[in-house]
Amino acid sequence: MQYDKNFKEEAVKLSDEIGIKATAAQLGIPYYTISGWRNTCKKYESNPYVGSGYKRMSSDVNEQRIFELEKENTELKHSNEIFQEALGFFAVRRKK
Repeated sequence: MQYDKNFKEEAVKLSDEIGIKATAAQLGIPYYTISGWRNTCKKYESNPYVGSGYKRMSSDVNEQRIFELEKENTELKHSNEIFQEALGFFAVRRKK
């Protein structure tokens, strides 16, 4: 079952107040699910729950820079392929 971000945050807050077992029983959610949400909140304090298909951005500046450079590198490779194909197309047309 899918739970939205707000529900997860409220469940974690409730588990901080009354405990994981009591929260699980009150909300009808398995213990390990709430425990996992708590661990995620501790590990990723600023952005614990990302949507499907979105990458979680690290708080480490070096990792963010590497991610940006890899993305730029991919875009440049793609642009280079397009230019090479265009060059080949114009070279064939010029020979005629």
